[in-house]
Amino acid sequence: MLQEFEPRRDAGILVVGDVMLDRYVYGVSERISPEAPVPVIRITGSEERPGGAANVALNIKSLGMDVQLIGITGADDAAASLLRLLSGAGIQCHLASLPELPTITKVRVISQQQQLLRLDYESHQARGDACVPIFQKLLADAACVVLSDYAKGALDRVGDMIDAAAAAGKSVLVDPKGADFGRYRGATMLTPNQREFEAVVGPCRDDDDLEAKGRKLGAELGLRALLVTRGERGMTLIEMAGGDCAHMRAHSHEVFDVTGAGDTVIGVAAAAIASGYSLRQAVNFANVAAGKVVERLGTAALSVAELNAALVPARPASSRMIEPDRIRDIARAARLRGERVVMTNGCFDLLHAGHVEYLETSRRLGDRLLVAVNSDASVRRLKGAGRPLNPLAARMRVLAGLACVDWVTWFSEDTPAMLVEQLRPDVLVKGGDYTIDQVAGAQTVQSYGGRVEILPFIAGHSTSAVIAAIAAEGST
Repeated sequence: MLQEFEPRRDAGILVVGDVMLDRYVYGVSERISPEAPVPVIRITGSEERPGGAANVALNIKSLGMDVQLIGITGADDAAASLLRLLSGAGIQCHLASLPELPTITKVRVISQQQQLLRLDYESHQARGDACVPIFQKLLADAACVVLSDYAKGALDRVGDMIDAAAAAGKSVLVDPKGADFGRYRGATMLTPNQREFEAVVGPCRDDDDLEAKGRKLGAELGLRALLVTRGERGMTLIEMAGGDCAHMRAHSHEVFDVTGAGDTVIGVAAAAIASGYSLRQAVNFANVAAGKVVERLGTAALSVAELNAALVPARPASSRMIEPDRIRDIARAARLRGERVVMTNGCFDLLHAGHVEYLETSRRLGDRLLVAVNSDASVRRLKGAGRPLNPLAARMRVLAGLACVDWVTWFSEDTPAMLVEQLRPDVLVKGGDYTIDQVAGAQTVQSYGGRVEILPFIAGHSTSAVIAAIAAEGST
């Protein structure tokens, strides 16, 4: 069993590279165009996410680490959107704005959870000089450096950055691009995928051949380690100077979308190294994290709770504990399969028989039941300083163990109104101590034709009564 990941929250990581904006346009394909043999997509929604080096930074920040991001954008609406997304996630951005360049933007058209088309807006002009002064200024405070190279120009002076970081005693992790790995000489570790690796060293007949060629390349470049990601075959970590070679199996259950998987690998590995873990431990964490993100649509990042849930296989219901940012895609996929999504919410501090009956009844109103749980801070604001008695992770874990519950997520606000707007459930459920006009999100659900259900109050069951009974017993 792998140990859980504990981030070192006072360790900052410096990410430099080609930042991008990923746009996803969702729709339904119902017919073929009369103009050409292509599907007609009826657009149903869209969203934007950080991509490239920006996604690496987001993966690190999602694990609770401080991160500073250096990159290049244009002076356009895409740059403004990217900065808004990154700043909103708490990432400290140092983006050089060059009006003559477009912000690198990738637009993916998705229908029935399949990518049909990608449109790229980009320029390959080298402008890496704009990043070097910022890098030199921020290097001293970084515990680890990540260089995310997509060959778009931000790292055209990557050798100077590696030399400066090595001289300062910083670990340098590089996600490389192209056939000239010599430009990354002196880095701590490179993380190519197998196709990129074989483009440099030639085809590998088997694992032994891969290790031999990896050791030769690592010695030539002065690396401490080489990590080759191999898709469904997992990863191979080769530690130089007499170190071991470890072949790690893939952890994904179902590959849904490999977009951004390499960003997750290097981001999680960097977070672990900066937190004091060994290279082997860091790569173990990265391997498990990559297995989770490929089960999602588009670029994605894991929280510490979600990573640790995947690391500890003794929690069979952990897959039902879902990040708020991820739940929208999961609910959308369920609706595309014709399933009705039911949502309810609450504190669920001490789960009792009344809760179970309420949740079972809610589940019968549709095909999937999502339970949204108040965060610890939200409970304290609603219930007082002595609550909750059980922390969020424990409350979610108990709910996830119920057969009637399909997904459990959380919200930090006083009400789940914002989550309701994002999720758009088919049915919103609350208990009998509410009226419809008191239900957070009710107007939103009704506005698009959804149902709001008030279930009968179940007498004789109350968390407050359970707490009072325990207190009374303890005072005797």
